Amino acid sequence: MRNHFLWLGLVVFAWPGLAAERKFDFNELALNRPPPGFRSTVSGESKPGDWKIIQDEVPPLLPPLTPNAPVVTRRAVLAQLAQDTTDEHFPMLIFDGETYGDFTLNTRFKTVGGTVEQMAGVAFRVHDEKNYYVVRASSAGNSFRFYKVVNGERGKIIGPNVEIPKGVWHELTVECKGNQIRCLLNGKELIPTLTDNSFSAGKIGFWTKSDSVSYFTDAKVTYTPRESFAQVLVRETVKTYPRLLGLKIYAPTGTPTELLLIASKDEKEIGQPGGKTEVDVIKRGVIYYGKEKGSVSVIMPLRDHNGDTMAAARVIMKSFPGQTEENAITRALPIIKEMQARLTSSKELTQ
Repeated sequence: MRNHFLWLGLVVFAWPGLAAERKFDFNELALNRPPPGFRSTVSGESKPGDWKIIQDEVPPLLPPLTPNAPVVTRRAVLAQLAQDTTDEHFPMLIFDGETYGDFTLNTRFKTVGGTVEQMAGVAFRVHDEKNYYVVRASSAGNSFRFYKVVNGERGKIIGPNVEIPKGVWHELTVECKGNQIRCLLNGKELIPTLTDNSFSAGKIGFWTKSDSVSYFTDAKVTYTPRESFAQVLVRETVKTYPRLLGLKIYAPTGTPTELLLIASKDEKEIGQPGGKTEVDVIKRGVIYYGKEKGSVSVIMPLRDHNGDTMAAARVIMKSFPGQTEENAITRALPIIKEMQARLTSSKELTQ
């Protein structure tokens, strides 16, 4: 069976400190559904957008090698289809799988419709719906703009007037390095390099305004990997308990039924989807026990200070003659309690 999370892309580490890459291949996904691993939300007023994977004609990224090569191919793209005419209405689709500090984001977009607005853009270094940077292109207003939102207040709008034809695919690039921000449209740096210290890291996402119907494809992030607090927690816990065969943390990516492995003793496993057992642990707060040849697994809820379940932790230990479910849970419980003592919220896990 094909793993439906493969579309999230392959993360490759050559040597510590070098860049990694994540591609968003929408061709791996079912049509007419939102992409997993993302969270649909809204900044400003009204309701979230209607984000779905649809088919559209897309020209190749590279020039054709022969005159007979197809000019366009029909491919899966990401579309925002809601047509809410509320003015201060900014649908956002946030990727919850990673927090980015220094990165380069490339994507292609096409404005398709809208009577009030015809905009497409990307939000980045997103903390929440009231704190983020955005760069967007408007076909209706013929403009390319950058601004930041801090505590729900929009800052100074920066960028030139430029023709951005509707119904045509354009390329958008954002590059962040420290407090330096570069924004390019179709390979041209139309906005001078910006310096801003408001946000040093955050999520990335697709962005539109009002009733804009916009498409996105060929999205890719090249970035300097950051170690989440969850991974720090796993690494330090394994150091304290060196006999553990494995330790994993699963957390929701938007809904309790969509889980990702966000931290693991084996870092190559990070990004894999959670299973029904982990989902059940988070939804019902129950404990699961499993036994295999030479090992036992205990899956327990990780709770915040209020006792609410924020993640599921799988503790994998060596088994021994006479191993029972009861003593396996007894062995795992101190490990879970030590991790919980260092956590205050689910948001902290991915920071």
